[in-house]
Amino acid sequence: MYDLIIIGAGPSGLAAALYAARFKLEARIFEKFDCGGQILLSPSIENYPGFPDGISTLGLIENFKRQVENLGLKIENREVVGIAPEEGIFKVKTESGFFETKTVILATGAVSKRLGVDGEDKFIGKGVSYCGTCDGPLFKNKDIAVIGGGDRALEDAIFLASYASSVFLIHRRNQFRASGILVEKAKENPKIRFVLDTVVEKIEGEGKVGAVKVKNVKTGLQSNIACQGVFIFVGISPNTGFVRNILKTDQSGFIIVNQVMHTTMEGVFACGDCVKKSLYQVISACGDGAVAADSAHKYLLNL
Repeated sequence: MYDLIIIGAGPSGLAAALYAARFKLEARIFEKFDCGGQILLSPSIENYPGFPDGISTLGLIENFKRQVENLGLKIENREVVGIAPEEGIFKVKTESGFFETKTVILATGAVSKRLGVDGEDKFIGKGVSYCGTCDGPLFKNKDIAVIGGGDRALEDAIFLASYASSVFLIHRRNQFRASGILVEKAKENPKIRFVLDTVVEKIEGEGKVGAVKVKNVKTGLQSNIACQGVFIFVGISPNTGFVRNILKTDQSGFIIVNQVMHTTMEGVFACGDCVKKSLYQVISACGDGAVAADSAHKYLLNL
């Protein structure tokens, strides 16, 4: 019987684990892949406090992991497929059996959202990608289209420009959601061309990506942009499918929590990119994790 099982070992889950270990809770983290979550798709982090010159994403996550393990909390490679409340406890179902716990913290993160246009599925792995860091080196001296207007899109456009001949940054609006400093960096890069007020309608090619068909949303004018790679950054979808039958979520599947990370079920807390909130960043994920662990600890004290 555990005091706490944390599901997910991204920044929020690792922060929750750090606090759980300091509270001396009998806890475990279950993670189906590697520690870090989707932030590993970005090569570096420049806006995490304490690192004025930035830090590699992998380096930061390794620091988080080592800090947790130094306190004796074990990270186990297990995929959780369900949670069942039962007589005041929870049975956490994994691919290798059930584990009993008094509380649960969901830190399951999210994955990149699909654009949903013709040709997208057909060309995944043949020019369509959702990770510039992973696939950027494959497009050296090629023309690339980057789709999106948030921090991730701008970060990857700048990164991809170090490999590509040119980067077409396509955004459906004329202003970006990304931070001003990223927009400035992108504008200063001679390889990046802004294609604003524009949506992608189709990804075309023969066997691999050859062009994107776009439409200007103000004029209705359609055109083709020749490119060999398409990188899509249009938001995230939460990894919450296995709990949507027991917890309240919004229409997109993000878990509804209060200001201290309580979900709609007593004893279950959630943090990080799987919850509905206004800011999806490493720093806010870590704060969520700390609050969730503190709330779980206080809940346990009242049992």
